[in-house]
Amino acid sequence: MRALRLAGLLLCIASVSSAWAVMPKADIKGGKDHPLLSRFEGAKMVAYDVKQFDEAPIPVSKRVYRREQQDRHFDKMLNLEGKVTRIAYLVSRDRSSLEVLRNYENALQKAGLKTVFSCTGKDCGDNFDDFWMSRRLGRDFLISSEADSAFRWGSREARYLVAAGTRPDGSPVHVAVYVMTPRENYEGGVYLEIVEGKPMETGKVAANLNAAEMAKGIVNEGRVAVYGVYFDTGKAEVKPDSKPALAEMAKMLQQDPKMKVFVVGHTDNQGVPAQNLALSQQRADAVVKALARDYKIDAKRLSAKGVAAYAPLASNRQEDGRRKNRRVELVEQ
Repeated sequence: MRALRLAGLLLCIASVSSAWAVMPKADIKGGKDHPLLSRFEGAKMVAYDVKQFDEAPIPVSKRVYRREQQDRHFDKMLNLEGKVTRIAYLVSRDRSSLEVLRNYENALQKAGLKTVFSCTGKDCGDNFDDFWMSRRLGRDFLISSEADSAFRWGSREARYLVAAGTRPDGSPVHVAVYVMTPRENYEGGVYLEIVEGKPMETGKVAANLNAAEMAKGIVNEGRVAVYGVYFDTGKAEVKPDSKPALAEMAKMLQQDPKMKVFVVGHTDNQGVPAQNLALSQQRADAVVKALARDYKIDAKRLSAKGVAAYAPLASNRQEDGRRKNRRVELVEQ
């Protein structure tokens, strides 16, 4: 009996030890602090990602639950574009989230950035942490289980702020700071998302399909996806970079005067579904208008439809999949 009790005691000790999050001895390989903002002293970097040009949804309001629509949303969201740097750190558990956030806030103010929104814990709204863990953090970014657990536990009483300013060259910069409270046996956490506004490098990709390939897709599949039609985030004006893809679409339609197509606009699942549905319809309308006005395609052969995120080609959980889902399709009538 005594041996059984001793074994049980050792099992309990082992269980507690395994739940104790240990501060990593070194930073994640390939990570580096952002030139604009250093880490909190003593913190260890556990996740790092940088995109030279990408979109970044940054909340600047509390998250609310809409009973009628059965969903949660932010009254105000900054849909930013530019160079996006994402960094996560673990901070010693003897440092409070208030101390960490105040240090970042003071550093940002000294750099000339002004706080545009801040909140703490429940004041951030309904399931505020779910947005961050599912959209910007989560296992795809926080690779280590210790970091993932620390952020999930700490997010329940987290502190958050967004600061905005301009760089010496006049370009905008936004910084989101999300600080997790040390809880249970876990360290505190800091997530930084720094978005530096800059124009996208164009000319990197040509229209991926020519008229012949589009026609082949219509014959074989009844539809073809076109990725060379560009819009600014949240807008429906066709950008000038779309001309090569539009020209090939028009060429295909000119080669087969009897063909009629639905021009279908698709989005990813980011944002409010109703707004995405309206936006996808407006973008499809814009493509139809461009084909009729600039390429003299009879508008009676074209019908615009918007379906938002209701027909994805890939998972919306990762950016690569979301990028694939944002498209215009030509569907034979």
